Amino acid sequence: MSENTEKTEKKDKFFKRQELLAAVADKTGLPRPKAGAALDAVLETIAARLKEGQEVRLQGFGVFVVTERKAGKGRDPRTGAEIDIPRSKSVRFRPLKSLRNAVSGKGEVAAAGEHEEDEADEGDDE
Repeated sequence: MSENTEKTEKKDKFFKRQELLAAVADKTGLPRPKAGAALDAVLETIAARLKEGQEVRLQGFGVFVVTERKAGKGRDPRTGAEIDIPRSKSVRFRPLKSLRNAVSGKGEVAAAGEHEEDEADEGDDE
């Protein structure tokens, strides 16, 4: 496989922000600047709520949750010296069943207005 083909394949793996913005503008009929403002507002709101420690549940899509990692001990891979790893916070996404089914080809993602009773797996941390 040529280097150029590999770059094209890698490029196609990612759905970038500008592509999302174009898709939102197309689906909503909004001009790109307004669609961009709406997308920015959604992302900023999700980030702000997560920063406050709140869960963000998006009906038919999934749940963003903040998890805490406890402090621990580790080893510096270069020197082998023991180091302290401070506690930290991380964001996890738990897809709802309808999203998992849509990705696996078993169904479709519920629209925002649909009220599907769907819960994320509580034990799924990835």
